Amino acid sequence: MRVLLIGANGHLGRFVAERLLADPAVQLTALGRGDDADVRFDLSTGSPGALTRFLDAIQPGVVINCAGTTRGNARDLTRHNTVAVATVCEALRRSGCGARLVQVGCSAEYGPSQPGSSTAEDAVPRPGGPYGVSKLAATELVLGSGLDAVVLRVFSPAGPGTPAASPLGRLAEALRRAMQSGDGDLKLGGLGVQRDFVDVRDVARAVHAASLSAAQGIINIGSGRAVRLRDAAAVLARVAGYSGVLHELDAPPGPHHRPAIGHPRSGDPDHPLPVAYPYPDGCGAWQQADVRTARDRLGWRPRISLEESLADIWMEAACRM
Repeated sequence: MRVLLIGANGHLGRFVAERLLADPAVQLTALGRGDDADVRFDLSTGSPGALTRFLDAIQPGVVINCAGTTRGNARDLTRHNTVAVATVCEALRRSGCGARLVQVGCSAEYGPSQPGSSTAEDAVPRPGGPYGVSKLAATELVLGSGLDAVVLRVFSPAGPGTPAASPLGRLAEALRRAMQSGDGDLKLGGLGVQRDFVDVRDVARAVHAASLSAAQGIINIGSGRAVRLRDAAAVLARVAGYSGVLHELDAPPGPHHRPAIGHPRSGDPDHPLPVAYPYPDGCGAWQQADVRTARDRLGWRPRISLEESLADIWMEAACRM
């Protein structure tokens, strides 16, 4: 089976590439903007016609799209997360390859959830920021394309390669700085948020399974369990061997409050470094996936524990000490 992977060098894409390369039945071609891609192509500016000609030339059986961005203004997010997907869908419609499309979506498309609830695929999406809006628009394009397609809505990825700007990445960096400086009192804020963390290697397994399945529509990929950031911080401190004290700055979000994690670059312990206002992903205080569809239609369950994911995050942070 020939697979065209778009975004192979991204946070999720590189683990998807590793998973696919381990399958002897897969012939993998990577398409992206970087020099190390098999084919250089910028989805945000390239034409559907040019992509169609490439699809007709290599005849993939599956196209997996892991490309996109979580940063930038609304225009950047729309260009890279929505227009890019429109280009993929149009190229696949024009091409004679008949490839199946696996689109990697995001739980930010759902927006905030009721605390204590599990979000199923039939929930009405109410994204709380431009990133979620741009990803939701991409999902709607895929679902309305008439293609053989599935959208995997990935909840909060964790594990190796976690970006330093993400909540878990910032926690690890705050711990690293505290240990490097010998600070026995670490002040952390914004830890009441609860998220459904899923290891990136489990996500890669789900993408692989989706490429082999006939499932269509939307499928949630998560652990099925919401975890407070304060609990994740405690686990990180334990795996790091941090012997100091974690002090939580637990002010509730309000019009003048900016949740924070760790100390500022200036080193002032009384004014921690802000994360964002009010929640960086627009998902409110709670998100938890209902993952029964992934189990029933993909035969997929998460295997890697959050503690293992956090240990890998810490290992990478510790290498910077």
